[in-house]
Amino acid sequence: MSDTGLGADQRGSDYADLSRQVRAAGLLERRTGYYAVRIGLVIGSFAGLWALFARLGESWWQLAVAVALAVVIAQAGFVGHDAGHRQIARSRRANEMIGIVHANLLTGISYGWWVDKHNRHHAHPNTEGKDPDITVAPLSFTTDQARRRRGLGAVFVRLQAYLFFPLLLLEGLHLHALSLRAVLTRRRLARRPAEAGLLALHLGGYLAAVFLVLSPPQAVAFILVNQAVLGLYLGCSFAPNHKGMPILGTENNLDYLRRQVCTSRNVRGGWLLDTALGGLNYQIEHHLFPSMPCSNLRRARPLIQRFCAEHDIDYHETSLGRSWAEGLRHLDGIASREPRSDVAIR
Repeated sequence: MSDTGLGADQRGSDYADLSRQVRAAGLLERRTGYYAVRIGLVIGSFAGLWALFARLGESWWQLAVAVALAVVIAQAGFVGHDAGHRQIARSRRANEMIGIVHANLLTGISYGWWVDKHNRHHAHPNTEGKDPDITVAPLSFTTDQARRRRGLGAVFVRLQAYLFFPLLLLEGLHLHALSLRAVLTRRRLARRPAEAGLLALHLGGYLAAVFLVLSPPQAVAFILVNQAVLGLYLGCSFAPNHKGMPILGTENNLDYLRRQVCTSRNVRGGWLLDTALGGLNYQIEHHLFPSMPCSNLRRARPLIQRFCAEHDIDYHETSLGRSWAEGLRHLDGIASREPRSDVAIR
């Protein structure tokens, strides 16, 4: 650490200074018009694709609909993500209603379960024993995790860099399964009846539509393609954010500003990439200010990048392909007990 001599008060004041600049630029103000259009497009596309599905009927062209539907479902998930961070509406209740509809009904993921897990990730990104996103079997993100693997788990560790993207094909089904388990067994889950009802409506409606309209082979193929593309899309959207970035020990003494910046990675690109990744390619800005509307993250980037340069804080940004390569290189390094990172913590 290049700033270990700084006191806690001085380091904490850095974030306070940055916050004042961000607020003065109006970057934390709600963008209700933007979200109204975005939500309208997501719901309209969702309804339109199911209408096309009904019109096509029993046809193998439905596999193209399965791919398009996976993209729209992922976009609905991104809206649920923003609602979970209270980026959309001013009131907590309105954000929760938007989040539950987009997560449970449109995406098939438990909103309450996901928000709890995601909040723990934001509080301790890439921190051993605290970030649930780096405790994901069968992957090992640290050498300690790898050492604890036995039998087939140990074999998987040696191959995990090669199996990472194929494994993402199952991520959609995995999220659905975890959501169902949370709704059925989790003791503390707010709005359980609403979540359970909307999840049941999503699952029941999805399966009924597919098996009533398509032949059994087409129905199975539709589900496999749809869920595989959904898992791959979500995984490829979230993996660039932190995978391959420094992993912190439980006793690290980094202040909030440096902890969020040094463990996050931005992915550069234009408006198309911003749309495809739901604005999550501005991960540094998002982690520093989780309630900032995603449409403002791009505007916040130069301000925060300049602030980090002035305070000698590493600000890591790369291309989408390079971000995937860095994550795979880290996984491969864990397998060889030599994890590497291109970013030094400052």
